[in-house]
Amino acid sequence: MGFLSRTVVASGLAAAVTFGVRRSLDSSAPGGAERWTRTNHRGEPISLMEGPAVAAGLAASSLVAGSSKFTERFAQAAACAGAAAFGLYDDLEEDTSIRAKGLKGHLGELAKGNLTTGGLKIIGIGASAGVAALIGNSRKKKRGAFDVVLDTVIIAGSANLWNLLDLRPGRALKASVIASAPLLLTGSSAAGSVVGASAAAFPGDLGERDMLGDSGANALGALIGTAFTQRSCRVLRLGGAAGIIYLTLASEKVSFSQVIADNEWLNRIDMFGRRPAMPPVDESSTDGADGDALT
Repeated sequence: MGFLSRTVVASGLAAAVTFGVRRSLDSSAPGGAERWTRTNHRGEPISLMEGPAVAAGLAASSLVAGSSKFTERFAQAAACAGAAAFGLYDDLEEDTSIRAKGLKGHLGELAKGNLTTGGLKIIGIGASAGVAALIGNSRKKKRGAFDVVLDTVIIAGSANLWNLLDLRPGRALKASVIASAPLLLTGSSAAGSVVGASAAAFPGDLGERDMLGDSGANALGALIGTAFTQRSCRVLRLGGAAGIIYLTLASEKVSFSQVIADNEWLNRIDMFGRRPAMPPVDESSTDGADGDALT
């Protein structure tokens, strides 16, 4: 199966699995629908069921058609599954009485001997990213231990970065579709998985009925990061890691939502397909900028 065929198959399978799993959860949500319901930025109820549906679509399509090489496909699926699983645990089991936010907050709690669900997610996604990086580099003769560490940083960091974007309807999905373009240029059919799953999730997400949550956003970021590491040279991967680290540290001090709102073109993309925006809110008073993505 050629590159174009794999991409088309990956896209179709991701969309079908995402749609099917989401419909199935509607009728048989584990623990009942209330367990999966949260309140969005408008104060309205919204479902977390989109997340595991997107993650399932990404993992299934990646394993079947994400690459011409089995080790790359398996690494993609492993990264998606690990990121989604730990993200889902944080989504459903978070202790809201603990006000730890962002990397600094959760690592601070860990230093005190308190393992929050966000802290467990940091450890778990880091570990699953390491496994994916090890698998992805296992048959590449010119890559060694340094490359495994570098790719682990990119995969785990990308998973968190996509979570930082999931603060408004459609934002993380739009970023995923945009990121799929350079993936196509690297020859990765994982781009089809990203586009297919995103297409299936857009109606509910933009309609503000569903949200990705940690599970879906982490899975998207992990897949994009994994696909990038598999087809990029070391120089590009070093640049990617530096960019991810910079944005992650910046998120502890700066609100991405405010930056997007202040930029005309970014705001137009962000608002495309959405309901009119709410009046501006000082997110730093409640979230510590956008660093709450790990909670």
